[in-house]
Parts: sequence; structure tokens; C-alpha cells
Amino acid sequence: MQNKLKIINDPVHGFIKIPHEILFDIIEHPYFQRLRRISQTGLLNLIFPGATHTRFHHALGAMHLMFTALETLKQKGIQITEEEEKGAMLAILMHDIGHGPFSHALENMLMDDWHHETLSLLLMNRLNDEFDGQLSTAIEMFQGKYHRKFFNQLISSQLDVDRLDYLKRDSFFTGVSEGNVNTQRIISMMNVCEDELVIDAKGVYSIENFLTARMFMYWQVYYHKTSALAEFILVKILQRAKFLASQGVDLPATENLKYFLNREKSTATNEDVERFTQMDDNDIIHAMKLWQKSDDFILSYWCQCVIQRNLPKTIISSQPFDAKFVEEKIKGTNEFLEIDNAQELVHEIERELLPYNTDKQPIYLLQKSGKILRLDESEDQLLSGLITNKTTRYILTFPRH
Repeated sequence: MQNKLKIINDPVHGFIKIPHEILFDIIEHPYFQRLRRISQTGLLNLIFPGATHTRFHHALGAMHLMFTALETLKQKGIQITEEEEKGAMLAILMHDIGHGPFSHALENMLMDDWHHETLSLLLMNRLNDEFDGQLSTAIEMFQGKYHRKFFNQLISSQLDVDRLDYLKRDSFFTGVSEGNVNTQRIISMMNVCEDELVIDAKGVYSIENFLTARMFMYWQVYYHKTSALAEFILVKILQRAKFLASQGVDLPATENLKYFLNREKSTATNEDVERFTQMDDNDIIHAMKLWQKSDDFILSYWCQCVIQRNLPKTIISSQPFDAKFVEEKIKGTNEFLEIDNAQELVHEIERELLPYNTDKQPIYLLQKSGKILRLDESEDQLLSGLITNKTTRYILTFPRH
């Protein structure tokens, strides 16, 4: 009989326990092992060389934080059954199981408008059949259908264990210390009131610190102008490859990637799902290496940008760029590269962020009196004006020279 109650050593949280055998079974499954080959932050390691961590790392970390959060709530007298604990830990463990290669950048390209959460749910249901219904509670919680709402809020809300893990983890691996949130402190402040997740009022500054850390991480890391550019280029590469495939060009690629480049139907078949779960970052990297030599100038240009890390130039602005200025860049690029389709290489990328949304699942503070108060209504908050405003940045990219 194999021992499934393992301990995993994690660089961010230290030792992670696997307290239930079913968790170990899911981790061992090929669907989950695939996450070892999918980067947590796409091509971010072109900008922050340490950011080579994977979705596999992150899912285990989020599971660990879920365990810690549930332990905290139990200590505060919240009744949580073993079935509920298993369900919540399974749900967070599998929340990213449907991610495609390079995470967010490519999910729409390969599977039309399939969001990774749709795919995660589909794979969870398949696993549930395989494990004789042991994941039913997890699926209910993941979908927000479970009768105790706080479980879903721990999985997905403005203050969930998913965000707590990726902020701390991405900050650790990129070396950007502004994102280093005190997860233990925040979790120790969690509470439940009328089946809603709330935060003890004295934790108000920790929460504000978390929201600002997230804002800094977005502008400094995820929406860094070169990060935004790298993600944009990935999408452009696959768009171009799909376009060429539709024109009958036979591009070298792994069998599964070739299948998706030529795929036209919109509803996902069993074969789609089967092939999707066999793809990871390596399929795309392999293709980009080969496509550098493509006869198509646009495709080879974009692939060389990534593989040789010879990225185009970017300018960032808080206002959209003037159409005339963009036209000049296109004209200059056409002349310099002696091509006539430079509009394919000059683009304006837009990024916007609302650090804290006061309408969508607001964060509630639990007062000593037992009353709950919305974070943005608290007299103790310091930063609400800053974190409730949306910021937009515009990035113009064009070839160097």
C-alpha cells in the first residue's frame, strides 16, 4: 500500500502537507502533471530571469494556503466537515487544470473562446467520473453552487487563496519585493459571518497592503511594457500561424499543435480535449524555433523576436497614441525592412487595471460588535481612493532601427 500522505518542500511556503489521499491521486494524474510543463507567468522570464516557476508550483501552494485558511476558521469555531475540507482543497488544487500552453496568452487562440475555467470544469467532471464521484463537492464549490458561500470565496474572490499564492510566489521568483504579501497575517484575520468570508476589522491595513501589492505587481511585473509585449507577440505568432495554415501553408509543428492550427469547428469534441491535455509550453517553443526560418516574413520576424530575445521597441503612455505618429512608424518600418505590410508589426497594446472593485464581491470587515462593514466604507482605511480607480496604459510597439 503506497503512502499518499506526503510532504512537499516548497521554496515559498516551506513544507506542504497532503492531508487526504484523494489529493495525492489528483496530483499524480497526467492532467495535473502536465502543469509542470506550463509556465505560471508565460514569457515573463525574458524580463525577470528567475520567473521560471510553473502552474504546478502554484496549484500546490494555493492548496496549502486553503488548508491553512480552513484550520484558522476551525480555530475560530466555524464548523467544517472533513468532506468540506477535502472539497475545498481539491477545488483549489484543480482550479488551473484547464490552462493551456503559456497560460492566458493562448487560451482563445487554440480553443476559440474557451476560458481556462470552462476547460478546468470540463476536466474536473472527467476526473470525477474516473474517481467515482469523489470530486462532486469540489465541483459544487468551484462553481459557487455549494450552500456555504465562503468556500467559493476562498477559491475565487477579490481576496482568495489563489491570489495570495500567486502574488507571493511571483514576487519571490521575479525578485520584485513589492508583491511580497504577508499571507499568514491575512489568513489569520479571516473569519466567517453568515456563511460569507469576512476579515476581522483589525486586519484592515493588511488587506490594503495586499491590494496595493497586487496593483504594484500588475504594473511592475504582469503589465510591465516588455511583459505585455511578449504576451502580445505570442498571440500574434499563433494568429499568423493559423492564418497561414488556413491558406494551405504546411507549417512544421508537433502533431497536436498542427491539429489546433487546422481546427475549424467551434464546439469542443472529445478529440479536442484529449489533444489539448497533451499540449504544453514545449509544443509552442518547439514551433517558434522552427518557424524562425519560415518563408513568411511576419511569422519568422515574431518568432525570432522571442527565441533570440530580440524584442521590438516599446513606448508607454497614459494616453492613446496619435494616429499620425503611428502612421509614421508604419511608413518608416516599411522603408527600412523593405516590406509593404508593416501594419502587421506596429501595434498599440492597451492594459487597464482596477485594483479593487467595490461592486463585485466586495471585501467585508467584521467589527468587534459583530456588524460587518464594506472595506471602502471603513473609517480606518487609508488608500481607498487610490485602489478604487481604474488606470489605463497604452504601449506602442514597433521594430527597432
